[in-house]
Amino acid sequence: MTNASTATRDPRVWKFWGTLVWGLVVFAAMGIGQITLVAYYVWTKGGPVDGASLVALVGNGRTIALSVIAGLPPVLAALWLAIRFTRFSFADYLALRGFAWKWLLIGMIGLAVLSQGWDWVAKAVGHEVSPGFMGEVLKSARAENSLWLLVLGFCVAAPLTEELMTRGFLYRGWSESFLRPFGAIILSTLVWTCMHLQYDAFFLAQVFSIGLLFGYLRYRSNSTWLTIILHGINNLAATLQTIYLLNAA
Repeated sequence: MTNASTATRDPRVWKFWGTLVWGLVVFAAMGIGQITLVAYYVWTKGGPVDGASLVALVGNGRTIALSVIAGLPPVLAALWLAIRFTRFSFADYLALRGFAWKWLLIGMIGLAVLSQGWDWVAKAVGHEVSPGFMGEVLKSARAENSLWLLVLGFCVAAPLTEELMTRGFLYRGWSESFLRPFGAIILSTLVWTCMHLQYDAFFLAQVFSIGLLFGYLRYRSNSTWLTIILHGINNLAATLQTIYLLNAA
């Protein structure tokens, strides 16, 4: 009787379907947090609400930054709930642990190689180096003195939210299912790429390649903190590059 009772209390990992269902819950929580922020802005703004004003509001740099930041708390809450049922600690399930510094160096070199490689491809095919979407968002944020808020959203909140969801939760469950680590890297990278549908096919391919690098590093280092830091560095570099291009134009 004691052994059976102890066995039922053993920690368990959500496998493929459990991870998928809980992943959808986490995505919904993020969406609710972001939509609530936008709805609050619309309500406090007052005046008539039409399609044009909504598009302008949603594309505004300050609104985007705040919505990204607003999505983080509900994501953390949903992940905490999902992990609570597994009887693992939050940090252990999501691999929030230290890592060897060599993996940070390897990751930064990998990002530099990918970034330079995609820049060369863009120039070779006559494609823009930085997404036009990013330029417009940065312009509106700078016009409202909210550039610091956008940097906080893009370089801190977004990496935390996206990495905890994909390389943290989704990878953990799927890597221990029939997909194994290789399949989990591919599928979690596809999910992460689909979170960036504001970009065209060229930049989505770039996002996918970066996601594969992050997935590999998550597998080898067994640390999501590593990919969170690298994600933040990558977003900061992209932001600085866009600012440079805007100033040079």
